[in-house]
Amino acid sequence: QVQLVESGGGLVQAGGSLRLSCAASGRTFSSGAMGWFRRAPGKEREFVATISRSGGITSYADSVKGRFTISRDNAKNTVYLQMNSLKPEDTAVYYCAFSFFGYTDSSPQRFGSWGQGTQVTVSS
Repeated sequence: QVQLVESGGGLVQAGGSLRLSCAASGRTFSSGAMGWFRRAPGKEREFVATISRSGGITSYADSVKGRFTISRDNAKNTVYLQMNSLKPEDTAVYYCAFSFFGYTDSSPQRFGSWGQGTQVTVSS
């Protein structure tokens, strides 16, 4: 089991930036893909981004493409989400997740471990 702890959330004005981090425990971190998801108030959880175990393959939701960047540092057991040009509609609780697949698509069912989430609020 991989345990995940997110950090870096907060309040930012529209157009600003935030960098989320997700620290993982356990030796299996580098063997699996990682993903970021979010849940806005009153809405379903939605996919944001995923990255393969090596970091060589990434994919993004259309709503964040060109503004968000997912990356990982396997030596530090950490995955990041750099968020630029933030919009009020990006306001949500952001969750990182671990998958035992080396690469995966956006299906939440393929992720076996989840963090507790970090709040991101973008003011207009």
